[in-house]
Amino acid sequence: MDQKLEILREAFGPDGSVGATCQRHAIGSGLIYTWRRQALAGDLTGTKRAPPPSFAEVEVSEPTAALTMNGQIGIELPSGVRLTVDAAVDAGALARVMSVLAR
Repeated sequence: MDQKLEILREAFGPDGSVGATCQRHAIGSGLIYTWRRQALAGDLTGTKRAPPPSFAEVEVSEPTAALTMNGQIGIELPSGVRLTVDAAVDAGALARVMSVLAR
């Protein structure tokens, strides 16, 4: 597995080239992309990533004056956890946080 990860670093690193890496290691590009998919899924490292949530129930309520004035968004999860984020929050980061809190 370490050798596969090293080959992936070589192919997809800052100065990497899939074609050159394939030639250097005498392997096909399909194998590199299969290993990449496996690595992204955690199969090569032994650390499986939870899939991002595909559905979340949302209930929209009237905004409070404090939240409206500050440009913030209040989120309450079914577990009772409450989050307040700025309207400019990074959606990807928020999704990762919410997926951990929803467990």
